[in-house]
Amino acid sequence: MPDSTDIGVRVREVRKRRGLTQRELATAAGVSLSTIRVLEQGAAGETRMETARALASALRIPTSALLHRDPPGDQPPTDRWAEVRAAVMAPPAPVYVGDDAPTVAGVRAAVRDAEPLFSGDRFAELARVLPPLLRDIDVIDPADRGARAVRGRLLQLTGWLLTQTRQFEAAEHALTQALGVATDRLDGAATVTTLCWLLLRTGRLAEARALAAEWADEVEPRMSRATADELASWGWLLLRLSAADMRDARPEEAQDALRLANSAAVALGREHTPSGDFLRTFGPTTVRLKRIEGAAVAGRPDRVLQLAKDVPVAGMRRTSNNRNRHLLDVADARVRLRQYGEAVDVLEDVRMSSPEWLPQQRYARDIVGRVVTKRRTLTPEMRRLADATGVPL
Repeated sequence: MPDSTDIGVRVREVRKRRGLTQRELATAAGVSLSTIRVLEQGAAGETRMETARALASALRIPTSALLHRDPPGDQPPTDRWAEVRAAVMAPPAPVYVGDDAPTVAGVRAAVRDAEPLFSGDRFAELARVLPPLLRDIDVIDPADRGARAVRGRLLQLTGWLLTQTRQFEAAEHALTQALGVATDRLDGAATVTTLCWLLLRTGRLAEARALAAEWADEVEPRMSRATADELASWGWLLLRLSAADMRDARPEEAQDALRLANSAAVALGREHTPSGDFLRTFGPTTVRLKRIEGAAVAGRPDRVLQLAKDVPVAGMRRTSNNRNRHLLDVADARVRLRQYGEAVDVLEDVRMSSPEWLPQQRYARDIVGRVVTKRRTLTPEMRRLADATGVPL
């Protein structure tokens, strides 16, 4: 993480470009004048995320711009997630100067501001923002219920991100911590849903199946009086159970779990997002996407394309959760049916909407690799996709 000297230099540079005095910046950011002075002098010790966020807002720049650190010389960073993993696995003991210690309200606001970075797959910014945020949640009072809630939320998001980017050991550590501070069973179920996804991605199918089944039993609602949040939590766990069964050659059990998930979706009647959490969105469309995913796993490309006709892709948010993942299933089906041009069109859509997400997907790399192998002449679009996914030409 950039130290206070790095941040102080940037604060001074931007402050002067904005024509602000230290006192004016302190007033605009709602921090003390002494904080600005010691920060710009490089003597502030650790700088909390809350302070960085307030200063960035007053300076009209993204918080990540203050936290950016240039690599030494002309060398780009070789491991984007090293500092995030370190913060998750062994958070450093922070040293704060004066009263500049994190507050629950400040950390909660910083996490809320960071959520669009997660839902938008903005990996470069997250790599800068997460280390100080993870440091700050490590020192706020764990006995405070509000502190536990914000700590659990950030660890949930971090675990999801690290699973997405294949940092599996750190992801599991973050999710295990999040489960340990869950404030209620639905909060715990949300963490378990992501943990089951991690287990699926790492081939631990029996563990995923057992965990999903245990928690699905735990949160199963009484349908006649179930809340929308309960139905969404139960439905997601059933989808994870179905995915584990399908991948473990248990098609009948997979269909049983999928039918139960569909009953929850039918009871909802629409896509529902508990507490505005994009990771928990569940409803008829989500179930349809997972049914298509199951057909892809079963090697049924014709079935994938047939079911995909009823998915309202145009009306879905352009995020990896779950639109882009679905489009990879469609592209895979097109390639299996030798419809290479159509597959490339689908993949180009994903590349343009989520340029940081696509390179992380081995599934995408495999699909593009099959296209490159089968085509004698590569179009510019195929070459761009090969570059984006790391497929050698």
